[in-house]
Amino acid sequence: MVKQIYVIRHCAAEGQQPDAALTPAGRGQAEQLAEHLVDRGIDQVISSHYLRARQSIEPFLERSGLTLATDERLAERVLSATPMDDWMEKLKVSFTDPDISYDGGESGKEATVRALSLVDELPEESCTALVTHGNLMALLIGKYDQQFGYRQWRRLTNPDVYRVSIGTRVKIQRTWQEE
Repeated sequence: MVKQIYVIRHCAAEGQQPDAALTPAGRGQAEQLAEHLVDRGIDQVISSHYLRARQSIEPFLERSGLTLATDERLAERVLSATPMDDWMEKLKVSFTDPDISYDGGESGKEATVRALSLVDELPEESCTALVTHGNLMALLIGKYDQQFGYRQWRRLTNPDVYRVSIGTRVKIQRTWQEE
């Protein structure tokens, strides 16, 4: 019994707010993403409720005929509720100390538990596309591959796609190659 998950980072967007739309380049990326996903056997799609995530997967939904479910557990991780000039350094620390949290923010551990609760609910023998955000994507993959951390997060692209096969062993493969 193998559970297949395609963990997808959204395409290029105009900002970080929940209602930030895709840029014109991001809309083109969404078309490329649809082509990339079309023959992969995906039988359900669950997305962050953020607009950029939903827009990233719309062309695939149109081609596949699948419907979209949204789940707040795939939302962007909030590092801090207040702006921080040194946010990149604080984010780096959060990958080595998963319990650390900043003013009004969510620890890496809390965000990982949130995402894993959704993964655990997915049926065996399913192939699901999860559309999310870079930090949560890195934390989720890092749960299955201890070597996946801050450096790998820095290398993620918009969009990006990793296939995680969960069976007796876990296999992780990056399937997206920048065009």
